[in-house]
Amino acid sequence: MKGVFTAMSSQEALSDEAIQRIWVGEAPEHNSTVTLADYDPEWPKLFEREAARIRKALGEQVLLLEHVGSTSVPGLCAKPIVDILLEVPDSGDEDAYVPALEAAGYRLVIREPDWEKHRCFKGPDTNINLHVHSPGNGQTERYLLLRDRMRAHPEERDLYAAKKRELAAKVWKYVQNYADAKTEVIDEILGRARAAQYDAFSEAYAAHAGKSVTNALYDRPAIVDLAGDVTGKRVLDVGCAAGHLGALLAGRGADVLGIDASAGMVAIARREFGDVARFEVADVTRPLELEDGSIDVVTASLVLHYLKDWGATLAEFRRVLRPGGVLVFSVHHPGDDWRWFGKENYFELELLEDEFPLGDLRQRVRFYRRPLSWTFQAVRDAGFAVDRLVEPMPVPEADAADPKWAATLRTQPRFLYFRAISPA
Repeated sequence: MKGVFTAMSSQEALSDEAIQRIWVGEAPEHNSTVTLADYDPEWPKLFEREAARIRKALGEQVLLLEHVGSTSVPGLCAKPIVDILLEVPDSGDEDAYVPALEAAGYRLVIREPDWEKHRCFKGPDTNINLHVHSPGNGQTERYLLLRDRMRAHPEERDLYAAKKRELAAKVWKYVQNYADAKTEVIDEILGRARAAQYDAFSEAYAAHAGKSVTNALYDRPAIVDLAGDVTGKRVLDVGCAAGHLGALLAGRGADVLGIDASAGMVAIARREFGDVARFEVADVTRPLELEDGSIDVVTASLVLHYLKDWGATLAEFRRVLRPGGVLVFSVHHPGDDWRWFGKENYFELELLEDEFPLGDLRQRVRFYRRPLSWTFQAVRDAGFAVDRLVEPMPVPEADAADPKWAATLRTQPRFLYFRAISPA
């Protein structure tokens, strides 16, 4: 884990053909604007009524049942449809729960076996969307984090409401098209929500990153080596976290600007290293407030694997780099993620979830694994020329600091390092 700056991407926008394919029966065309209602305090009561009915129908199969979506956020306008999130042991095993729901009056309308094993039902006498997933899916955290963020932050709720009203005024062939169009603002809100989560344990992470063998004696030395002579150069340290790498580069004579979406991390970086480098809160999935060609070196240590699509971010790196400027980044080694998580298909681009230990804390983190060929192609598509590809060894001091872990790093792939040049 390193700096955090973005939300995870949701499901890709669906084509008309895909919408028809996932519907059980004919997908209803909308061909109109979307009607939004002001918040109704009856919506939570409708959820409670449906929750009781679902629990009665499924019993112990109900592992999680939550009111989600816009109707779960007080003060937020919404289509008057109550969204409910249900987790069952295996949403792909329809025989285990669909008959019981149908007997209670629910109707299966959407089946997406290849996307989180998602199923969606309509209610017997209330306009609802009952979303069914299995444990460990990639959507539960997203649903709950978005809901809780907007409940706690009226400015986020109002931002979302404004975008909803803007989009609702347009004509949509399918309501799903309207839902897909909201993804950008949802990801923006989730990005801030996830960055705020990191604020809660920023002190613990700063202490860990300062002394861990993996960070201090393996990752940072490799990044510094690939960056080369930075004396007098302008360096943008992306995902700077607590500022350790930025301070190292500054110590080698660089003019360093470190950026991270976590205000907590940036506050620590300023406190510890603000005398040698500058640190700002920024999100590199958005345009940076930097002039074209104003940076000599971009470093991104253990950052990019949090992003699904690198296109816009790499393009922004290239924009701010001068001709001949250098991009140095590290990511999880594709072979290590594939082996560690026991995945069958190495060539998939896949969202993974893990726990990162910080002393007594266990922080859930989500990131993408991808084949090496994908990474190479993304760098080339952004116009960079790959100069070096490195699978480094820990520095000699690692053996004294933690002999067992140093031996692991010398024999098993952990991270992968790129040095890429922005051509003239």
